Amino acid sequence: MRKTSSSVKGSPVSIELAGLIALGDQLLPATSLSGKRLASQHGSYRSRFRGRGMEFAEVRAYLPGDDVRSIDWRVTARRGKVHTKLFHEERERPVLLAIDYRRPMFFATRGRFKAVQASYMAALIAWQALARGDRVGGFLFSEERSLELRPQLGKKAVLQLLRQMVADPVWQRAPHLPFAPQQRLATTLQRLRRVARPGSLILLLSDFNQWDERVEKELAMLGRHCELGLVHCFDPLETELPPAGTYRLSDGERDLTIATADYAARRQYHDNFAQRLQKLQKFSRRQRCRFFSLPTDLDPLDCLTDAKRQT
Repeated sequence: MRKTSSSVKGSPVSIELAGLIALGDQLLPATSLSGKRLASQHGSYRSRFRGRGMEFAEVRAYLPGDDVRSIDWRVTARRGKVHTKLFHEERERPVLLAIDYRRPMFFATRGRFKAVQASYMAALIAWQALARGDRVGGFLFSEERSLELRPQLGKKAVLQLLRQMVADPVWQRAPHLPFAPQQRLATTLQRLRRVARPGSLILLLSDFNQWDERVEKELAMLGRHCELGLVHCFDPLETELPPAGTYRLSDGERDLTIATADYAARRQYHDNFAQRLQKLQKFSRRQRCRFFSLPTDLDPLDCLTDAKRQT
């Protein structure tokens, strides 16, 4: 069994403001999650997204999804093929942390709840964004509600996000209540797409329960105008069944007994997780968005370091 992080102190089933603030001392060097060095001076970040900004960058062949308003008609006429103008946009980058607080995230057999692990990771990323001079905001969502915190500059914005994370009503929910799937992940992502500003870096921290074609469609549309990153939170029990034996499970209303000695059942369980993970990774490659894993039993700081090294 792997040990949990020594850089994170606190309850495995809840979060405290002091612990999230303390993670500011665990900062990595001020580099972006895409592995590119950012400007050290506040307000001088040059986005890798090129839009209708102030500084002309280049002309290239038109690609599906490009803004038709930027078509360079002179170059198009001269070369006989549609070309578009690209611009650099000088600004502080908005970083929006979308954190999944739905009921499946309040689970773990090792380490800490997925929701707790995601909160620690979000806090680390928020402190890094502050160090880079980016604007920090949040989008907290659960079955009960969604809360938007528009990206703002400064330490005050980070502290506001951390306070809202700790104060979210989900931490006061009665335990063992069943998961109500009526609030679909795709519906939540529709709201996220409406509030996200073009050019933002959006990091979605979730176990991606209810991943389906609608979710892929919403994320693809979101990725057209924003830089997207997926942080996959999961518990080791989700990857494979426990050792052979008989186990009693409950959702708060019903009990279920499962036997894990059957090899075919164990293999099928493992394959189901592997196929789901493959879908997430395939989507990320197709959409050119960052993807990395966040197991409940590992140090979130180590996971973030490994993600940067894999770029």
